[in-house]
Amino acid sequence: MGNRIKGINLFLGLLLLAGSAGAVYEGSQWWRAEQANRQIRQSELVGSDAYPLQKKFMAAYKLGQSGDHKHAVQSYSQLLETAPAQSDQALIQYNIGNNLLLSGLKRRLNDDGSLKDEAKYDLSQARIAYEQALRLDPAARMAKFNLSLLLLVLPDGIQGLQKEQAGMELSNIPVGLP
Repeated sequence: MGNRIKGINLFLGLLLLAGSAGAVYEGSQWWRAEQANRQIRQSELVGSDAYPLQKKFMAAYKLGQSGDHKHAVQSYSQLLETAPAQSDQALIQYNIGNNLLLSGLKRRLNDDGSLKDEAKYDLSQARIAYEQALRLDPAARMAKFNLSLLLLVLPDGIQGLQKEQAGMELSNIPVGLP
């Protein structure tokens, strides 16, 4: 009976040791996640390589905040290539739409008051990004709101980058009176 009690005690001791090691490991993982979350809440770049998606996301977010919308969209697009979860894809598409919207609104107007082609392109791409975000997450209220704002800003009849052919001159017709 004494050997049996020693065997049970040895087994329980090993089980306690394994449980303690697991608790220490989980505690360290929790602490690293908390540090990354703190950095994100404070709009800092994530320094840990354990969270590459969040690190790249914050870098793209910082680019957008600094006004470099073109590079922010490129960084977000690179994030989409990593095949994140569907909810993350919706958030990335939403941020792509935000950067394209801001880029389109910053573009100057033509002399006649119409939008430049680059602005039309950015705004139409922002619309596509917002719609894609809503396809991925239909409950995304911020994407719905920004899409409705974008639709209010878009001029009626915007069709991408089509040019009007009505004002085309024919080169073989003489100009002026004979």
